[in-house]
Amino acid sequence: RGRPLRLSRWLRRTSLDELPQLWNVALGHMSLVGPRPLNPIEAAQLDGTVGDRNLVRPGLTGPWQVEARGDGRVLADNHHVDLGYLEDLSFRSDLAVLLATLPALFRRREQV
Repeated sequence: RGRPLRLSRWLRRTSLDELPQLWNVALGHMSLVGPRPLNPIEAAQLDGTVGDRNLVRPGLTGPWQVEARGDGRVLADNHHVDLGYLEDLSFRSDLAVLLATLPALFRRREQV
């Protein structure tokens, strides 16, 4: 009984559960780097301050995943990290996020 649950936890902890989203990137529905999509509950918690994050494609990885992976930050803090990224969209910033993603994936922090 415990094996599927342990496997699910491991997939989530290592972010391997995100791999199917590469298909969405290939189809052009998502970008490799960008703000993570918000579910309706999260969007409601931000009280209409979603702002520019809806003007770009959501990303498979983004600045708050790299900076705040499992550190217990609240949604509003993560949202501000994403908005800061959107103020300086560039190939260089995307490359920096991509290069920082791999080490962040292997950090042993619990997911929130």
